[in-house]
Parts: sequence; structure tokens; C-alpha cells
Amino acid sequence: MLEEEERDNAPYEGPVDLPDEYEPEEEEAEALGPSLADDVLALLEDGKTYAEAEMAYQKSRAGFAANRIKGAIAFGLGAFGVLHLALIAMTVGLVIALAPLVGPWIATAIVTIALVALGIVFLSLLKARIDEIRDAFSEDGND
Repeated sequence: MLEEEERDNAPYEGPVDLPDEYEPEEEEAEALGPSLADDVLALLEDGKTYAEAEMAYQKSRAGFAANRIKGAIAFGLGAFGVLHLALIAMTVGLVIALAPLVGPWIATAIVTIALVALGIVFLSLLKARIDEIRDAFSEDGND
């Protein structure tokens, strides 16, 4: 108890959060700055830290983009489904509209032949595009 009173009454000698056996380092008269090797090592460590941070950023960016792409695909498939149903409804409507004029069987044949012809036009356009792509990647370019 007597030691505690002496310690409480003693003048302040340094930070209170340091251990009792702590002794500050003696400063040399000629304090030199960090060496070139220390600077290079610090630069390499900073570069490594930057590369890790950039990698984490790009991963989070890719995750965000993948999440948004999934949503976009879902909306695209929904739009495709609704448009497909609309085209089916238009096809049935054409058959129903033509039925009183030419009869149900001929109306069905007219709509079917028109859709097959449109499909053939789209297939020929598709073939032309594929041929253009094939020509772009061919070795001589003149096929």
C-alpha cells in the first residue's frame, strides 16, 4: 500500500500504457532516412496491396454484372414468351378472320403457307449471315 501511495505521488515519467521495463530507444546524433532497399520493399508491398484491392474490386464488379445479367436473361425470356404468345394469337386470329371468307381449312392453309414462306425467308437471311461469318474466319477469305 505504501508503494501505491509513492507511485501516485511520484512525478509523471512517461506514458502510462507502457510496461514498466520499457526504455525508449536512444536516438543517434546522425539519424539517417530509410535506405533505398527499404523504399523498394515498401513500393513492392504497396504494389501487392494495390493488386489485391484491384482484384477484389474486379471480383465484386463481375459478381454484380453476373447478377444483373441473370435478371436481364429472365426479363428477356419473359418478353420472348409474351411475344411468342402474341404471335400465336395473331395466327389464330388470322385463321378465324379468314374462315368466313374462304372456309376454315383453306384459311388454315393460307396462314400456314404464309408462315412457312416467312420462315424460309428468315432461314435464307440466317444462312447469308453465317456464310459472312464463315468467310471472315476462312484462311484465304475467298471461299
